[in-house]
Amino acid sequence: MAATTTTSLRLGKSGEVIEPPADMVRGVAGKLSPWTMLVVIMELCERFAYYGASLMFNIYLQKVLGRSKSEAVALNRVNQFMSYATTVLGAIIADQFLGKFKTIVLFATIYLVGLIVLSISSADFSVSGGFGLPGFCIAVFAFIGFGTGGIKSNVSSFMAEQIPVGYKPTATPGVYEDSKLTTERGFRYFYWSINVGAFAGMMACPQVAKNESYALAYMIPAIVFFVGIVTFVGGTKRYTKRQPQGTVLVKVWRCMRYARTHRRDGQSHWLDSSLDAAGQEWNNEFVVGLQRSLRACKVFLFYPVYWSVYGNMTDLLINQGMTMRRPNWLSVDQLNVVNSLVLIVAIPVFDNFVFPLLRRMGFRLGPIARITTGFAIAVCGFIYVTVLQKVIYTRGPYYDFTGPNVPDDATNDISVWLQIVPYAVVAISEIFTSVTGLEFAFSQAPAELKSVLTAVFLFTNCGGSLIGMILGIWSSDPQVLYVFAAQTIILGVLAAIFYWCFHHYDSMVATQEQYNT
Repeated sequence: MAATTTTSLRLGKSGEVIEPPADMVRGVAGKLSPWTMLVVIMELCERFAYYGASLMFNIYLQKVLGRSKSEAVALNRVNQFMSYATTVLGAIIADQFLGKFKTIVLFATIYLVGLIVLSISSADFSVSGGFGLPGFCIAVFAFIGFGTGGIKSNVSSFMAEQIPVGYKPTATPGVYEDSKLTTERGFRYFYWSINVGAFAGMMACPQVAKNESYALAYMIPAIVFFVGIVTFVGGTKRYTKRQPQGTVLVKVWRCMRYARTHRRDGQSHWLDSSLDAAGQEWNNEFVVGLQRSLRACKVFLFYPVYWSVYGNMTDLLINQGMTMRRPNWLSVDQLNVVNSLVLIVAIPVFDNFVFPLLRRMGFRLGPIARITTGFAIAVCGFIYVTVLQKVIYTRGPYYDFTGPNVPDDATNDISVWLQIVPYAVVAISEIFTSVTGLEFAFSQAPAELKSVLTAVFLFTNCGGSLIGMILGIWSSDPQVLYVFAAQTIILGVLAAIFYWCFHHYDSMVATQEQYNT
């Protein structure tokens, strides 16, 4: 029956029907191809390397390199800033010069060199010889920061480009695999792979550092990442590779300039002047995609505050945990594994049960509703963190750690296991906020701008890192209590403003025909 109703419709490269079939009752997510999964495996290995190494930075800087808490927080946030500031460079290189595949391989090689330098610089002979801190800065800021940024801006959109566009009939009449839903699934499992890698890296590397050496602990991420690169390159002949489009940003500028100089009365959007422009290098599809991209950029302006709250897990929450009672075998930075473990379990549950159930009930959460939900969940998590910090200061023997003769490793009589709650809550918020942001960037951009818009979304992390660097001035006890409170209040207010400003975008996205075009 499905075949007879779709034979007159346009077909995609893999035989999928481009327009919604006349007999379509509902759509479902399709399976991800093996070649899509090779990209996912690459991301898993890269995130093992990133989180396995970076999770140790805060304690390594304090305990081995002799930096203060505030200095360690600042250097950690600079690392986060560099990792996302370079996403725009990676996107430009991919979209204008090399294409996504070659760009990923190039920046992965740079990244791998940085991991090797980091391992060498943390060896005893390097630290005692004065190369510890300089080597750390060279490895992290000159190599790893550039490498991870260049990869991040391209790998998620490259994964999504492996998903064929259109509708494919299933064994159930009226039910079709919808590539939009498959793309959503792809981004969720892409994010799942991030957290599998992060979980494994955070479990293994700090324990190796604790029981063996930092040099070996930093070398393990390099070995795992090398395996990921080899796996990724192995699929080169089967990938869908879009050729670089040349000076796409110049094309964007010309299109916008044309619209400004040819404005007409009664336009619904100022770029409408560029529609049906005879003799120009763009078509209407590009203009509509550019309009969507600009709307997406407005959405992304609200993300830096969320990222500043999220970034607390790698420094301020670790510092908080260092002031709490804990077993000797536990390295407090390893509580980050709770975040990854919750995501590993929760993403398949949401993908296979929660979101399909909501769709069957007629509630398909649009991207704005999902992002707002994620913001609200993060606010709840950091209300808990703020209250917990206040409770820590009410427990002895050191209370707010401002009295005389307070040792560096002072702890109050309160269990570190109470930190499990915020790590878990933030994980749930990521499913709604971070995953949806990647998907929204990909879905709203025209084909030529997918890496660029993904890079713009990732670049919002830089804003979060800058906020974190500024707030790092007050990261010591007892001022950190007010930092937690201020971040929580601001994010809560912005979540309400965000939904009020953009909730109508959900209906616009629902009418969009396809994502991967």
